[in-house]
Amino acid sequence: MRPVSAALGFLLLVNGSSYAQDTQVYRCSLGDLQRRVEVFHETGVTVPCEVHYYKDTEAPGERQVLWSASSVEGFCETKAAEFVGQLRGWGWDCTADAAPPPEPSIPADDTGDLAPSEPGEETGS
Repeated sequence: MRPVSAALGFLLLVNGSSYAQDTQVYRCSLGDLQRRVEVFHETGVTVPCEVHYYKDTEAPGERQVLWSASSVEGFCETKAAEFVGQLRGWGWDCTADAAPPPEPSIPADDTGDLAPSEPGEETGS
């Protein structure tokens, strides 16, 4: 029974991590209480997706999957925005995290244009 539990845990870990590549995050506060609503999906696609809800103050690290979709584009984003609207209606102050900065571009390799050094010639300073 133990190997089955380990295998199931591994599959859940692998499956859950596939959504963590591209995330939209809302952070909400009311007094000392903190909430987080996140939309997870793979980079470059909107489905499949999941909407996760965290009560960071009362239950750190525990997540609830509120909604998921496998074929309807925009479903998770819409549901998350509606839920954040409900939280705001109940007095929560919610903000959307800024989009992550673009990945830095890697300069082109221009070393091919350099002439090879002559034997016995020093390079550098």
